[in-house]
Formats: sequence, structure tokens, C-alpha cells
Amino acid sequence: MRRLPVFFVLDCSESMVGQNLKKMEGAVAAVVKSLRTDPQALETVFFSVIAFAGVAKTIVPLVEIVSFYPPRLPLGGGTNLGLALDALMAEIDKSVVKTTAERKGDWRPIVYLLTDGRPTDDPAQSIERWNAHYAKKATLIAVGLGQAVDFAALRRLTDNVLVFEDAQEGDFKKFINWVTASVAAQSKSVGEGSDFQGLRILDESVLKLVKEPPATLADEATVTLTGRCQKTGRPYLIKYDKAVQDVAMRDFKLQVVRYEIAGCYPLEEDYFEWSDPHAADLKVNTSELVGSPGCPHCGARTAFAVCGCGKLLCLNDDAAVVCPWCHKTVSFSPVAQDDDGGFEVGRGRG
Repeated sequence: MRRLPVFFVLDCSESMVGQNLKKMEGAVAAVVKSLRTDPQALETVFFSVIAFAGVAKTIVPLVEIVSFYPPRLPLGGGTNLGLALDALMAEIDKSVVKTTAERKGDWRPIVYLLTDGRPTDDPAQSIERWNAHYAKKATLIAVGLGQAVDFAALRRLTDNVLVFEDAQEGDFKKFINWVTASVAAQSKSVGEGSDFQGLRILDESVLKLVKEPPATLADEATVTLTGRCQKTGRPYLIKYDKAVQDVAMRDFKLQVVRYEIAGCYPLEEDYFEWSDPHAADLKVNTSELVGSPGCPHCGARTAFAVCGCGKLLCLNDDAAVVCPWCHKTVSFSPVAQDDDGGFEVGRGRG
């Protein structure tokens, strides 16, 4: 039997923390559940999931949909698109049966690449290798989740670049339905002996084809900070979303960029395995950050205490605690703010 391989290449970087990651997990599960009711898809469709952040790994090898179990998606620091492409190409080489003189191989694979950010590595070499050896053998559909995506990089990979903004209630369900219908249409085509290579008609209320990449954004959309609970030692991620405020003065107007608290989320230890070990030493000034959350593990008053080692931990009103990062006893007192109204802390790559 000739299989129809479908690869989901999913961005699991820090900026996806919270509802975005849960939605993506739910989307994969919903697509599989729907396709299991399609007799043709049951016979032909095989799914694989590749996750990428600071590293990229296959977390579900190619398997028939009746045996597919939606995975828990990891979370890590970095958006290494080049590594994601390398992992995808390695998985295609390993899993997709090639046509030979003796037999017909699998049908042309479909790849859905979903990302909400900009590459934090240099993907040029991987993009070049994809275009030289794989682009004509697979249909790659790149979906940018929001406007903070490097659409120029995606356009170097494929003409099938879409933007999805999830602006209104019900949009994500429409997006899931579109992915499901696209796979089902391709499954029907191969069942009839043809290999359809185009895009299914888009619902432009939720998905738009990106023909000209928008200008590069000058400001990043998210600030993420990693800390540990000083009582349990467990990690957490603080996320701030960019907000632009118009300030009117008597003679002129200006825009002030700041980052407002979006939430504080418990992490698993595998976050560090999925994060780029060569991450740049990025900083953000606390004067740009609005809001200080409590600890999601122990409920401490603030998750934004800074040890002398430079790492974040949670704190109540303790005079001295043991830092869960460097394991040294550290004393805390109110911070004397400098003239700029803040101090530098290490941030994630998003």
C-alpha cells in the first residue's frame, strides 16, 4: 500500500507558552480524530510530529492515524528553524519509501510547518539544502501564527506561506477544519491515483496567503524570563507581551513600547533540554516590564526576585533564602532603583 506521509513541524519556543501551546496540541488531536472517520484517510494517511525550539526532535515517528496518539508538546528557549528543517529532512530520508524500478514508493509527503516567531539561528544552509533536494519531492505549507513571524524566511522555503491571526472566537476551529479538509482532499486524490500538489481553497476570514513578506519588525513581540521556585526547585516561565502606548504631549505625540505581564507558567525540566545551549546573552531592563506575578508552584508573593547569580526565583517576605540555581544563601532587601528606573535581567530568546 502506498502511504500519504503528513509531517507536522511545530514551533515549541517560549513565546508559545500557555494557551498557544495547548491549542496546538488540541489542533493535532482534532485533525487526527476527524480523519479517523474518513475511510480513505484511514487507509492512506500516516502522521509524524517534529517539535523545535532551541533544538529539534521527532517526537512521533511516521505512524498510521489509527495508531497515532497526540503527544504532549515540549517547551524550550529558541526558534531554531534550521534545525527544524534538518530534523524534517532526516525524518523524510528515514521514513518515506522511495519509488524504485521494482516498486512504487509513498505518495508525495505533505508538511505543515507552524511557527509564531523569527529564527534564532541562521537557517540559510538548511533552506538551501531543502530547496535543492526536497522541495520538489514534498508539499510544504508554512503557517505563520500572527504578524511577528519572519515571513521572508518562510517564503524562501515555499510559495505556500499563510498567516493565521486567531483574531475572533471560532477562528482556531476554522483553521483546524481547513487542515483536516486539506489532508482529506489529498488522501482522496491519491486514492484516485493522482497526486494533488496545490492548496485547498482558503477561508480568507482566518487564513491569508502571504505573497509579499511584511517589513521586518523593529521590536520583539514577547519577553520571556525563566525562574525557579525556591521551595520546590521547580522551574517556571514568566511571559510579557508587547504593548504600544500613545503618549500625547503639548507639542507632539510619541509611542512608548512596554511589555505587560501575560502570565507565569510552570515548566517541566525538559524545557532546558529543548532550549538552545548556545543562546545569546540577551537582557531586558525591568523598567520596560509591567507586572510581577506570583509563583505558580508555591504561591509565593513574587516570582521576580533576582539572586546574585543573575537568576530569578520566587520570594515571600523572607530575609534570606537558598537560591535554587546556585544553592547559595542570599539575603534580600528592597532594590534601590537607578536613574533609569530599573535594572538588567537575562531574557529568553522566545
